[in-house]
Amino acid sequence: MSSNAGGRGKRQAGFAEAGDLFGGDVPPPGHLGHRARMRERLLRAGPDALLDHEMLEMLLFTAMPRRDTKPIARALLDRFGSFADTIAAPMAALQAVEGMGEAGAAALKLVQGAALRLSAASIKSQNLLNNWERLLEHLTAVMAREPIEQFRVLFLDSKNRLIADEAQARGTVNHTPVYPREVVKRALELHATALILVHNHPSGDPTPSRADIEMTAETRRAAEALGIVLHDHVVVGRGQHLSFRREGLL
Repeated sequence: MSSNAGGRGKRQAGFAEAGDLFGGDVPPPGHLGHRARMRERLLRAGPDALLDHEMLEMLLFTAMPRRDTKPIARALLDRFGSFADTIAAPMAALQAVEGMGEAGAAALKLVQGAALRLSAASIKSQNLLNNWERLLEHLTAVMAREPIEQFRVLFLDSKNRLIADEAQARGTVNHTPVYPREVVKRALELHATALILVHNHPSGDPTPSRADIEMTAETRRAAEALGIVLHDHVVVGRGQHLSFRREGLL
């Protein structure tokens, strides 16, 4: 075999090895070096050593190994603003960014799902009233970036541990229909002894509306009639929240 042929064989073997490391087909050599350096930095110093666009790059090139994912990562941040807002964006909005497809969008939504499961695990089997800040962090992660209003109920046992966290309704950008009798009926089905109501304001301002206050009062009356305690109603905004109890509204 000629020296040229031998060199080509070594390069091809090197690309194949890199392809095994990153998964899928091998990207062009220029991408290999860049990706290998990011991977080395990740393994050496942990994910905190990566910038937002580098985190997105690494996620996307596992899903799109033939693509140069750096400009796609930059475009995502230009569109959504941050890593957290990017992975929380709706699937359709992600796919609308140039260069993104189903595989890339699915990879990002998988990361969001994993992050939310990790967050949920942090409050599982805990007395939520004694772990209030951790609960608020979880609710913020779940709801703060939702583009439409949704109403959730946390059903608790006699030790204020979570039995279920259920979305009861989804509405528009500024209204969600809530039926207190249905909330209480579900609490009885789950043998819950206490409730925490939660809803988000996509506008970012957690100030409750008159309808929010009236619905909360009605839910409290319906719950108390059956011996169920309404601990609080939390409104989640962008980077802030409001507690009805702490504001004297409950």
